[in-house]
Amino acid sequence: MTKVGFISLGCSKNRIDTEVMLHSLAEAGYELVADETKADIVVINTCGFIESAKRESIENILDIAWLKEHGSLKGIVVTGCMAERYREQIFSEMPEVDALVGVGSLDRIIEAVKKVEAGEKFSAFDDKERSALGGERILTEGPYSAYLKIAEGCDNRCTYCAIPLIRGRLRSRPIEDIVEEAKRLEAAGTKELNLIAQDTSRYGLDLYGSYRLADLVRAICRETSIPWIRLLYCYPDKITDDLIAEMKTNPRLLPYMDIPVQHINDRILTAMNRHGNAALIRSTIARLRAAIPDITLRTTAIVGFPGETDEEFEELCAFIKEMRFDHFGAFTYSAEEDTPAAAFPNQIDEQVKQDRYDILMRTQLPISEELQRAKIGKTLTVLCEGYDRAASTHVGRSAADAPDIDGKVFFSAPHRVKPGEFVQVHITDSLDYDLVGELVKTR
Repeated sequence: MTKVGFISLGCSKNRIDTEVMLHSLAEAGYELVADETKADIVVINTCGFIESAKRESIENILDIAWLKEHGSLKGIVVTGCMAERYREQIFSEMPEVDALVGVGSLDRIIEAVKKVEAGEKFSAFDDKERSALGGERILTEGPYSAYLKIAEGCDNRCTYCAIPLIRGRLRSRPIEDIVEEAKRLEAAGTKELNLIAQDTSRYGLDLYGSYRLADLVRAICRETSIPWIRLLYCYPDKITDDLIAEMKTNPRLLPYMDIPVQHINDRILTAMNRHGNAALIRSTIARLRAAIPDITLRTTAIVGFPGETDEEFEELCAFIKEMRFDHFGAFTYSAEEDTPAAAFPNQIDEQVKQDRYDILMRTQLPISEELQRAKIGKTLTVLCEGYDRAASTHVGRSAADAPDIDGKVFFSAPHRVKPGEFVQVHITDSLDYDLVGELVKTR
């Protein structure tokens, strides 16, 4: 039996694609192995979003190519965003790669592996905007927390972003289809459902003619009993009153929202082709906090966008100080080929970008520390993720912490707590981004 190994790079949306391909290959009779050195064929699901992601993808391909040259590995299949974007260059510059599968052809992964087994080169780049959405998955992490992709592609056309070039236009999945996947995830043990897309708040506009994210949440809640539902990647210009009301009144829709603002200066926002200005961003945040006082807000910003002046950067720093976001991440601008911003004048020096990044993150650090300290003495509901033997402590997350991107709660307990179990934890200390506590009781 042919053994297939997988490497999944990039975002959680990419991981879902990997999980769908894993299920397809397992159903076709292939043996899946976690150790690439024991595989006959390795599939590398790549990211090509920004320069650092491309470098990581290339490094992984070269590492696996070394196994092919020096070990028993017979073939390499490259899938995902970098395969889609650089199909010509990969085959010409990396002859070790045996098959390329674009984002619109992931349902042909079995065909690709069969061709590689037969010693043949293979490539498939079907129309990405006609590709199937969803599919059964093999979850690659603990089933208690799972991502659910509700749409593919993006229509926002931000000038710095290559996603529409790679993934195509927005395609929302039907509500019924998403609900069926949510039911499968619940049956597998999911306790936390993280809804994702390139722009989650735009969900349904292409399919139903209106924003339907709140309706989707209500449908999931009717058909499942999953206790935690979390929203990621909600754009500030599309957060409806209906969605805010649902979050306010539905205890299963966590009071947490990820809102990527990217900047606050109006000239920069216009140059980025962001929808909405500084006034709209501030208004959205004010609406959310007025309706849901305990809401956790996460955001991201880009520093060093072409032409960003010192004054415009200082305006962003002042905004971060003023808003006091619970979670904040920053990126240095990456000039991506074939995007409008890559041709803009006044590109910023890389060292200046890095300096601004460092300043911005230092601006956020005392805010995070103060917000974390304010939680000392409180008792939080925590979803246990496991036990850290090296530190002799359990680790989990509160409702205020999304998986992979936010902080953790480290807690002691008189007995071993199972992963996926909800517990009450009394917070006794805080770190920069994490919390420390002790178990009070099992919920």
